Amino acid sequence: MSKSDEMRENVKRYYGSRLESSSDLQTSATSCSLPRSPLPSSVTEALSLVHPEVIKRFFGCGIPVPAKLEGCRVLDLGSGSGRDCFAFSKLVGPSGQVTGIDMTEQLITASRQFVEYHQRKFGHKEPNVTFIQGYMEKLCEAGIQRDSMDVLISNCVICLCPDKKSVLQQAYDVLKDGGELYFSDMYASSIIPDHMKQDPVLWGEGMGGSVFWKDLVFLAHSVGFSTPLLVSASHIEVHNSQLKAKAGDIRYASGTYRLFKLPQQPGMSGAAVIYKGTIPEFPDQLDFDSSHCFKKDQEVEVDAEMAAILQVSRFSSDFTVRMLDKHKSDSKSTPQYCHLNPFLLADRWGSSVKQCSKTSR
Repeated sequence: MSKSDEMRENVKRYYGSRLESSSDLQTSATSCSLPRSPLPSSVTEALSLVHPEVIKRFFGCGIPVPAKLEGCRVLDLGSGSGRDCFAFSKLVGPSGQVTGIDMTEQLITASRQFVEYHQRKFGHKEPNVTFIQGYMEKLCEAGIQRDSMDVLISNCVICLCPDKKSVLQQAYDVLKDGGELYFSDMYASSIIPDHMKQDPVLWGEGMGGSVFWKDLVFLAHSVGFSTPLLVSASHIEVHNSQLKAKAGDIRYASGTYRLFKLPQQPGMSGAAVIYKGTIPEFPDQLDFDSSHCFKKDQEVEVDAEMAAILQVSRFSSDFTVRMLDKHKSDSKSTPQYCHLNPFLLADRWGSSVKQCSKTSR
């Protein structure tokens, strides 16, 4: 058995049988990376309608729910108990489709038991949620077709995968042009040393497999994604004293990022864009990420990459885009990427979980 296979088996055991509920975890990750603004009423309503047994076995670290999902084909990477999938089921509506993929057989079996319940709860004539067992690094082998998805969601599971680049490459491959990967995950303040990666509990808690946040930018670019956009961030508190001692000086944050699959458009320039206020529940202002706030009918200059995102993504009909002759420098010309640092954003927002959502045994 390879080292990657051994890590996967450890995670399967950790989440499939050892953990009965999110209260059995030992960091505050499940309560982190909440958006700064209140969630839209459609999202809170969808989450409130999810079956309590599904909520009980939810192990995610945020609420990665982007705007404008109606009619979308959504894939949830590491769907776990199915909480997010069932919420998306309501948000995409009867014309949309949600697929959840997870490698843990117990969680897939448990999720499938609640498909009919949520279909009735949401008033759909046909189920619009499917759960499949498989690996995030092997989406095509699991039956997910290339260029078939509008949005990919992931909630604190990429940190549990030993091969992050393969996950991002597969995500890129199955997305349509203009599609996005919108995900929450755990990030480290520095590179994780090898000895921490070998600890099964540290790995199961996400601490051993967290990416140094700067490496996310390199990984995204290496498979073809746009520069990550940081949406929200919170500090993660480790409550278990033994795990805290093992981590030493390494700090953890939960961050929500969005990556877009853009067609090759060489020589693009910046643009002046105007938000039309046409997205339901965002009639006056759309906070696209922590660096881009679009107010209705107000013209804003953006760099070439953001201009491309607004032109080819599902948001294209919501913006008027006027290309500029001059080239507005984009984030790729800023090697430090300070605006993408989840620790700095968490400091700025004062976002840190004080409540012990996981055990301190």
